[in-house]
Amino acid sequence: MNDSDTVNTRLNESFGQEENNGILNALHFKWLLQMAWRDSRRSRSRLFLFISSIILGIAALVAIYSLGNNLRDEVNNQAASLLGADLEISGNQAPAEPIQNLLDSLGGQQSQQRNFASMVLFLKNGGTRLIQVRALSGQFPYYGSLETEPASAASYFRNKQEALVDETLMLQFNAKPGDSIKVGEVTFAIAGKLINAPGQTGFTSSIAPIVYIPLHYLKQTQLMQKGSRISYHYFIKFNHAVDEQKLTDQIKPVLEANDYHYDTVETQKEDTGRSFADLTRFLSLVGFIALLLGCTGVASAVHVYVKEKINSIAILRCLGAKASQAFIIFLVQIVCIGFIGSIAGAALGVAIQQFLPFVLKDFLPVTITTSVSWTAVFEGIILGTGISILFALLPLIFIRKVSPLQALRASFEPAVKKQDPIKWSIYGLIALFVYGFSWLEMSNWKKAFYFTLSIAAALVILAAIARLLMWLVRRFFPSSWSYLWRQGLANLYRPNNQTTILIISIGLGTALISTLFFVQSILLGRVTIATSEDQPNMVLFDIQSSQKEGVANLVKGNGLPVKEMIPIVNMRLDEVNGITAADLKKDSTLKYSRYLFTREYRCTFRDSLTSTEKITKGKWTGNAPPKGLPPISMEENYAKRNGINIGDTVTFNVQGVMIKTVVGSFREVDWSRIRTNFLIVFPEGVINDAPQFEVILTKVPSQEVSAKFQREMVQQYPNVSIIDLGLVLRVLNSIMDKIGFVIRFMAGFSILTGLVVLISSVLISKYQRMQESVLLRTLGASRKRILAITALEYFFLGLLAALTGFLLALAGSWALAHYVFDTPFHPNLLPVLILALAVCLLTIITGLINSFGILNRPPLEVLRREV
Repeated sequence: MNDSDTVNTRLNESFGQEENNGILNALHFKWLLQMAWRDSRRSRSRLFLFISSIILGIAALVAIYSLGNNLRDEVNNQAASLLGADLEISGNQAPAEPIQNLLDSLGGQQSQQRNFASMVLFLKNGGTRLIQVRALSGQFPYYGSLETEPASAASYFRNKQEALVDETLMLQFNAKPGDSIKVGEVTFAIAGKLINAPGQTGFTSSIAPIVYIPLHYLKQTQLMQKGSRISYHYFIKFNHAVDEQKLTDQIKPVLEANDYHYDTVETQKEDTGRSFADLTRFLSLVGFIALLLGCTGVASAVHVYVKEKINSIAILRCLGAKASQAFIIFLVQIVCIGFIGSIAGAALGVAIQQFLPFVLKDFLPVTITTSVSWTAVFEGIILGTGISILFALLPLIFIRKVSPLQALRASFEPAVKKQDPIKWSIYGLIALFVYGFSWLEMSNWKKAFYFTLSIAAALVILAAIARLLMWLVRRFFPSSWSYLWRQGLANLYRPNNQTTILIISIGLGTALISTLFFVQSILLGRVTIATSEDQPNMVLFDIQSSQKEGVANLVKGNGLPVKEMIPIVNMRLDEVNGITAADLKKDSTLKYSRYLFTREYRCTFRDSLTSTEKITKGKWTGNAPPKGLPPISMEENYAKRNGINIGDTVTFNVQGVMIKTVVGSFREVDWSRIRTNFLIVFPEGVINDAPQFEVILTKVPSQEVSAKFQREMVQQYPNVSIIDLGLVLRVLNSIMDKIGFVIRFMAGFSILTGLVVLISSVLISKYQRMQESVLLRTLGASRKRILAITALEYFFLGLLAALTGFLLALAGSWALAHYVFDTPFHPNLLPVLILALAVCLLTIITGLINSFGILNRPPLEVLRREV
């Protein structure tokens, strides 16, 4: 009688003889469920530990998905408030007659706004700061409001010589409503502090604080000078329902012909949704990494569990159960526990979701009302159940190879060493799953492929390092060390060791957070370099030609050097190789982008290159030749993006005068340096006489000197704007801290997952630990010595995991600095080393806490279990 007949006989004895095969199959399945239930009764707490590793990953994803869904709903509901009107029309030049006629024809309620950068002077304390001026007329915003304190300031500032000042700016200069500020030549009383405006976030206000003034005072400020970059905005609220698509189809040709743009509620909704979808996608990928770490814990835990169940499986096989039936019994356990664990993770994710809006508040343009997103909850449960099954399959397929003979001669039956082809199929399914998830998040197959490849490479490298470390410890074992140290070190490679799984999980989490620290120091270092030695750290721009001598004398009068005085000429591109914007409109197959012709170029002329430039192709010409077309130098990447080559002819419209040139060279420009870098540089003798304004670079030794100098400059030349690199560095540092906190918050899930994997691994292997503990105690070891051995083992594990992650972060950050940012890599090691030590300490504490129960077990308990 074969195995199948035996099982059928026993089933028939248990459930009664059935002649219907369908009923028999149902009874087979019922019996399998009963066996799974009965077998799990003594192991349910341990089974839950299998899935506890992925709870944090599921929680992170459910929280992010819920945030994304809530954000999308709020953006849809508040899109009109973000725009503030039904339609916005904007451009970077004063409206020509066609634009003005279009505005007149649209009707409805209309408001105007002029946006430009300028300096502000706080008269009470002499503080100065570069701001974003918004000169407003009309009742904008028509949807939403200007949130001010006091609330009435949003209305009454419009008809008085008063201003609304950004809240952060008022805090910086200790200003209060009623104080005075000077913008250009006009002094305004502060009507109130601006808390929020349509489309404004804490992130944008920290970069460029906003000051609202009434539009009818703009001319008196005398800030609308030649060369000033001012954007013109017109907001329209229609008095009746409008077909938005039909309207935009009508106005688009006129706007494009005059280099103007439009925004509607629908486009605002799409743009805002798209930008914050990118944020949630990034955060969900970070959470997914934590989930993958947890899954490695699932695979490790199930592997230990299956090894402990080999005798039970072999007995089932002796009783006639098929290998597939034994496999299904344990698979049912994993499916049920995976489902329960996913529900727990989803519930935790809903709780975490309540805090995410607070974490991300500086980046969000809308106020989010947190509500449970059942779609996100169901997605998390399905994802958690599926991925737990997928990773548990790796050790579960071993059950198919368990022989009935192992129940009778387990000591002599060799372990299965032959490679199982199904195992490689599961590896393929896991890779396909990771790729599919990342593709759904990124919507780009190449990026998804590289993300999957990066994750696989990181896991392989970490696993290889773990195996290498175990081999090195075993190969070069320090026999001269004391007994306790040798025992703790030997546990790294003994059977049932946790070295590989913990180095992968904790090491990858440490690498993520360490890389963040290094990248932040790289970005800040690029700006700090500009302030070092004799580099200029302040830029004065919008200096009119008639003012350049006076401004230069004021700079020198404050004991500051005039590092450079650079002329700037505004112009537009008219033709490339004889092709115009009109030609592109007629023939869409032409290779040039229309953006080439719509933007305004700020160019300069000089006879030599600066320290931030180098020629990569062609020949630099510093002086225009007496004959032929004057050669220009174009920034290399910009030229390549727009299909421009050496030798192409380019015609510029320099404020009404056509100048034809030829591309003579390409330059590589270091944009990170605090200099006036340009896309296009002319040689001397071509545009020297064109209308222009000046930029001056200087070096300020301290904040005190900077504040005094800026105060004098604003008082004497209020139209001149100043960029203080010291302030830029402080703002950038603040921004990086905020971004870093968000990423660390998410990357922290990886560290926590690693610790959960550690806890699970300790508890799951407690029987092996118990046996070792009893043997040591039987040989005379005290509890104190066993505790010391355990502490040393987890010290080595934590140290190796943290250092592995640290070294990976160091290598990856160096590559980023060298190949991406093209800057020297001088990492700040102290915070990362503190992080590594903290991870090591957490590993020791966690290992010891979970080992106390093992140490308290009496030796007879283990001996009786063995009998």
